Amino acid sequence: MHKEKDQAIGLESYVHSSEKQQQLYKKTLIVIVISQIFGGAGLAAGITVGALLAQDMLGTDSVTGIPTALFTLGSAGAALLVGRLSQRFGRRFGLAAGFLTGGIGAVGVVVSALITSVPLLFISLLIYGAGSATNLQARYAGTDLAHSTQRAKAVSMAMVSTTFGAVAGPNLVGVMGEFAGSIGIPSLAGPFILAAAAYLLAGFVLLLSLRPDPYLVAKAIADAHAKTGQSPSEEAAQSTLTNKRGVVAGAAVMIVTQLVMVAIMTMTPIHMGHHGHELDAVGLVIGFHIGAMFLPSLVTGYLVDKVGRLVMAVASVITLLASGILAAFGSADSMAVLIFSLALLGLGWNFGLISGTAMLVDATPAATRAKTQGSVDVWIALSGALGGGVSGVIVANSSYAILSVTGAMLSLVLIPIVFWAGIHKKESFFRK
Repeated sequence: MHKEKDQAIGLESYVHSSEKQQQLYKKTLIVIVISQIFGGAGLAAGITVGALLAQDMLGTDSVTGIPTALFTLGSAGAALLVGRLSQRFGRRFGLAAGFLTGGIGAVGVVVSALITSVPLLFISLLIYGAGSATNLQARYAGTDLAHSTQRAKAVSMAMVSTTFGAVAGPNLVGVMGEFAGSIGIPSLAGPFILAAAAYLLAGFVLLLSLRPDPYLVAKAIADAHAKTGQSPSEEAAQSTLTNKRGVVAGAAVMIVTQLVMVAIMTMTPIHMGHHGHELDAVGLVIGFHIGAMFLPSLVTGYLVDKVGRLVMAVASVITLLASGILAAFGSADSMAVLIFSLALLGLGWNFGLISGTAMLVDATPAATRAKTQGSVDVWIALSGALGGGVSGVIVANSSYAILSVTGAMLSLVLIPIVFWAGIHKKESFFRK
């Protein structure tokens, strides 16, 4: 009782002080940046060697999409839980719980490889998916106290910091493989040792440092405005309204770009293996891919805030289209082609995620924002699970080229959706 009262008093001190709000906004970004560096390293392990580990343990290509499907399916469940926990207890508790759970899952993957247990591998990959969901949901934390013209930039800060760990992770595949081998663990499980340590560190950083909680402060500010009936700005006046078209459009952009990106990315290591590329080459290509997913974020965030959500969503479609065509018709023996096509794939995803996130934040009130964000991220994760699951089947029954072209064509469905939303409320999507 006393703890809740003290917390309420602490939050109250931020409600009427814009200076303290900005100080907390800046502190939140710093904490998120640090946690995302670790989180990015944890995320990279499953992307880089998950399919190869399954191929090694199961002895067939047709199920190599299952690891991606499993950890993205686990990500879906975790996204819902993290969103609900954040809604009830704040970002600090929700995000920390997600990262710590992901770290436990990574430990399970290592153990499953050590004892050659496929059931344990699948269960552990589901749990490991919690880290992926949390890595994505952390991008929302920076927007809680951001003005509408800062939201895409806040998202980009969280994402660009992920780059450091996410790019280092794939390029440490060889080193971690050698380390794992030296202690009697299969080399393909090595990156998951790094993932376990990285996710656990990310969780502890958030648990110890994200105080006061930015989401609870944002809710307190919104509640205070609602009680007094005072709205110091048009933005505050709209803070209790939900723009359903904006929610649908933002969700659609993130869902489709996730599906296309995961499907093509999942089968690229297998595709490269069939054309004689070594594990280090796979790590290099995936490193460029993940770098393109996150590193351009600062520029993307600026463009989304400056030229508008709709424009950058369409740019995402064009970029994914170019990536799919290049992956399908470029030479599989050329590292330059593989790197460029996967970099475009990552960049298209980056454009889509940041523009879609900004649409979603614009369209939701503070009181229900975390819950809505978690629900949307469930569908993002499920689309990734679908992409990862069907990608292996498509390639096994046709080719990597067919998979890439299919993904490229699918991205075109976003154009009418974002224009439908933009026509309804043009100023929200063209320019803030």
